[in-house]
Amino acid sequence: MTGSTIHIAPLLRHCCKLVCILLLACCISPVFAKDGDKDGDNDEDPKFDETSILVVLQGLGGTEIPAVVKDETAYLSITDVFNFLKIRNNLSESMDTLSGFYISQDAIFLIDKKNNRIRFRDKVFNLGPEDLVKMETGLYLRTDYFNKVFDLSCQFNFRSLSVNVISKAELPAIREMRQQVIYRNLNKLKGNIAADTTIGRSKQLFKFGMANWSVVSTQRLQNVSDTWFNLMMGGTLAGGEATVSLNYNNFAKQQLSATHPDSNIVRPFDQRQQYYRLRFVNNDRPWLRQIIAGKIFTPTIASLFAPIVGVQITNTPTTHRRAYGTYTLSNFTDPGWTVELYINNALVDYTVADAAGFYTFQVPLMYGNSQIRLRFYGPWGEERFQEESINIPFNFLPAGEFEYTASAGVAEDTAHSKLGRVQVNYGLSGKLTVGAGLEYLSSIRGANTLPFVTTSMRLVSNLLFSGEYTYGVRARGILSYRTRTNFQAELNYTRYRRDQKAIIYNWLEERKAIISKPFFRKNFSLFARLTVDQIILPGSYYTTTEWLLSGSLYKVGTSLSTYAIFIKDENPFVYSNLALTFPIPGRIMLTPQAQYEYNSNRFIAVRCEAGKYLFKNGYLNVSYEKNYRTGITNYGIGLRYDFSFAQIGFSVWRNNNVTTLVESARGSVIHDGKAGYTGVDNRSSVGSGGVAFVPFLDINNNERYDAGEPRVDGLQLKHNGGRLIRSLRDTSIAILDLEPYAPYLFELEPTGFESVSWRIRKPAIRVIIEPNQLHRIDVPVAVQGEVSGVVYLKEDTVLKEQAGIKICIYRSDSTLVKCILTETDGYFNYMGLPPGDYVIQPDPAQLKKLKLKTLQPAYNLHISSRKEGDVIDDIEFILERK
Repeated sequence: MTGSTIHIAPLLRHCCKLVCILLLACCISPVFAKDGDKDGDNDEDPKFDETSILVVLQGLGGTEIPAVVKDETAYLSITDVFNFLKIRNNLSESMDTLSGFYISQDAIFLIDKKNNRIRFRDKVFNLGPEDLVKMETGLYLRTDYFNKVFDLSCQFNFRSLSVNVISKAELPAIREMRQQVIYRNLNKLKGNIAADTTIGRSKQLFKFGMANWSVVSTQRLQNVSDTWFNLMMGGTLAGGEATVSLNYNNFAKQQLSATHPDSNIVRPFDQRQQYYRLRFVNNDRPWLRQIIAGKIFTPTIASLFAPIVGVQITNTPTTHRRAYGTYTLSNFTDPGWTVELYINNALVDYTVADAAGFYTFQVPLMYGNSQIRLRFYGPWGEERFQEESINIPFNFLPAGEFEYTASAGVAEDTAHSKLGRVQVNYGLSGKLTVGAGLEYLSSIRGANTLPFVTTSMRLVSNLLFSGEYTYGVRARGILSYRTRTNFQAELNYTRYRRDQKAIIYNWLEERKAIISKPFFRKNFSLFARLTVDQIILPGSYYTTTEWLLSGSLYKVGTSLSTYAIFIKDENPFVYSNLALTFPIPGRIMLTPQAQYEYNSNRFIAVRCEAGKYLFKNGYLNVSYEKNYRTGITNYGIGLRYDFSFAQIGFSVWRNNNVTTLVESARGSVIHDGKAGYTGVDNRSSVGSGGVAFVPFLDINNNERYDAGEPRVDGLQLKHNGGRLIRSLRDTSIAILDLEPYAPYLFELEPTGFESVSWRIRKPAIRVIIEPNQLHRIDVPVAVQGEVSGVVYLKEDTVLKEQAGIKICIYRSDSTLVKCILTETDGYFNYMGLPPGDYVIQPDPAQLKKLKLKTLQPAYNLHISSRKEGDVIDDIEFILERK
């Protein structure tokens, strides 16, 4: 070349130097690997892109997990995957090994980065250089090896940066979720569900709530007539539960006027028949839960048959504790009478006495002292207000719990006896409860102070013992045994001190044995009971036995009772009572009954009744009765009709030469001005509580009922207990007959609303029921807006629906409302936006990872407050690759 000179040798020398430097760099680069990567791994090769991937497990949901991606192949953080699946794992400090066990403890695994292998159970899996990657945050495994080693299928979708996980075995996370569902269902049954809102009691100065009324008028032609009236009222006074019962009977006035025309002593209102009580309850205060003033109930050792006016304090809760068994309670009343069982003034069960008047209950044995009462209602309006107080002899408390009851008052007897009683109980263990107390009654001659001790113990699983010793009065014990087949045997023994004055009977001993067993088969049921009761008197004794069979066979009710009375030096007296109930043509129920005396081998009485239901709520009966011992013949006809507001009855009876007319009626009234509810019923209501749900359309979205906001119909709810009544007039829902002071959970559902855009924000509401009150609960129904659209990926000129794109909705103040993923066809939808302004856009972080951009960065949304809801369904996002 002219004008220039090229020197080849120096150029060759420079090239050789450059090659040597490159070779040296390749040799020494593993020594200077960054961050301790001394093994020379190419873990931080720029080809590995760090990101996060959505891992979805069917039945559990999804979560974001750290990952790295190389050439559309994903590597997942093993620690994060196993933590998500609840797999036990432990990463070493050097992050070279990961160990643990997979599902079961015998399935041990070891993931070793230094040796590039995985040991699982008895197998060893050798890995390639890029199958297991070590990063600053831990070890990352290629997705296909999760399936090869652990049989955990991980299907990676590069477009949506998501992994769908499928496992043939039940993973710990799935098992835990399944158990949580079971626990939630159990908690639903028990009412132990986390509520969105809890509504407590509202203590008011005065408020009327409920009233029961009943009247029975009897006209005996050519004889004395009488009228009996009862009015029971329940409400709130000074924040406490107030109950007043007024009883009027002019029978005493009629008799007195006939025998003493000039007498001015007329007592239609007998003070002892009137009832009044004020009770303050706070079950959250363990040292004093109840204060009761007025007519109080307290069991006494001494014989006291008059009502007591006084004060009672106790830390016994009003609500039921957990039941640990049952106790059979059975007795006789009049045939066809309704018997209601109350525990702590709450109705828990009811039954109808059979043709012989027999009834039975399985009373739940509760922890603590439970007050058991029975109420009796006759078919023609009769009602017994003298409630029988049944004392369950077993009184168990949880271990370490202390309970007391203190009472003081004056008895309404001729001597105005002063009464004081204190009793304490303590649970030494779950199987043993001990107690002690002191009772004082001024009318006892001599020793009027009675100290006593008690105990209740569970000897074995089904064997209970209860004992009581009262100094100078008596000692008694009860042994009860019950099997799983409901066979029950009970032994009761009481020994009295000969010269005691507290109990009016002169008994020395009382022995009692009861054996009972129910039998159930298809089209057959039977309850059998044998009772032997013996009383030892000074110089004498008498024994009574009863053998009872009561049941049904193919809709034929049968009751057979055989009684025997044995008295010292006298012949036993034995008789049987047989009663049947069976249908005959015309839908008539026939009830024949006969009494047979074995001593004289003759029938002593026969009775037959025919009854038929009329117009669904009416009942007509005709009866005939003949007593051969007294020569009295009775026959009559009666009609009863159950209206929605009252039960009305009328009957005519002919007894030899006397005709008797009886008219009866009973019902109840519920009024709550604040709740806007006034209702009537044909059953008693006083003592119970209720709630009234008032759903309304919350147009202004302030969760308060404002003027002009309309009521809405179609509210559905789940509740445990009570009686539901819907009002067609104002769309409210009332639930009555709930236990007072108890918490109830109500789950509200919008499935019955006329618009799918109507939603309830707080569907789980827990309410503490107030006695004699109807608690109003306003239910705001929010109008929810809906937004939907499609996401496309533009490749060249073709638009393809894009799945797995995260679409985020923000409020106008930039706070996140919700992020949703597009479906396989690119469609997304979300309902639940209250009226207001919003911004919707694809998630920028996800787009950056996917190296995508959107032609329309965001849309401004405005959800209007229209009654039918607002729908925006034209949102469209088009994505392009950067």
